[in-house]
Amino acid sequence: MANLTIVTEFILMGFSTNKNMCILHSVLFLLIYLCALMGNVLIIMITTLDHHLHTPMYFFLKNLSFLDLCLISVTAPKSIANSLIHNNSISFLGCVSQVFLLLFSASAELLLLTVMSFDRYTAICHPLHYDVIMDRGTCVQTATVSWLYGGLIAVMHTAGTFSLSYCGSNMVHQFFCDIPQLLAISCSENLIREIALILINVVLDFCCFIFIIITYVHVFSTVKKIPSTEGQSKAYSTCLPHLLVVVLFLSTGFIAYLKPASESPSILDAVISVFYTMLPPTFNPIIYSLRNKAIKVALGMLIKGKLTKK
Repeated sequence: MANLTIVTEFILMGFSTNKNMCILHSVLFLLIYLCALMGNVLIIMITTLDHHLHTPMYFFLKNLSFLDLCLISVTAPKSIANSLIHNNSISFLGCVSQVFLLLFSASAELLLLTVMSFDRYTAICHPLHYDVIMDRGTCVQTATVSWLYGGLIAVMHTAGTFSLSYCGSNMVHQFFCDIPQLLAISCSENLIREIALILINVVLDFCCFIFIIITYVHVFSTVKKIPSTEGQSKAYSTCLPHLLVVVLFLSTGFIAYLKPASESPSILDAVISVFYTMLPPTFNPIIYSLRNKAIKVALGMLIKGKLTKK
């Protein structure tokens, strides 16, 4: 151990070092980041300014947009900057911060998506009791629990990952500090504790997914009983986008964390990570507003300046 150098920074080797590819990578990431930034900021503004949207569904949607902004801002700006200045290094403390904020955002977002599925279940399956079950206090409490859960998961994984020794290679084959890739370059022999934490987290995530599926089985069975086609269409327009977001977010996350770290990582590993760190924050505003009449109306009012006048 005396001959080994303690790592003080990491080199992010996610994409090609070719100059043209770096430019392409930075331009694509910048466009994706700006779209996510604009979409989520608009959602936050609309749901804050329009008093018609001060309902549980839009309260949770606003929280989701905050988390999406955090999720994509953790990875995208650093990756863009590294590509532009041709310097892929990140400090040890910067890497710790990335891991913590990424896990915090992703974990809190998953629990929030689970709460949102319960909100849709209550609204459609128990409409007469909806205002009682999903009152203001319940909404604030469940959102707070989601944020606290994200913080707890982030603290446990960050502490577990960086309590390991990094004294050999400092090359992370990813465009951000990702736990599986960090474990692959650790010189600690005992990785059982952190691997156990990952497996526990996967089980918790899977439980959230099962809960979401169960709620939507009940929702769709109730929707089928709605006599009017318009009523069915309205119910599907609020439920299907949410389900699509969950499937995209979880499936790519599971693949990234359960896939064994390869000794010669491919570009596919970085692409998979893009799907759960950058695409959900970009597509969430589009998915939730594309067929949502209330959001469209509020956006039109915002553009015309009527919301700000109010």
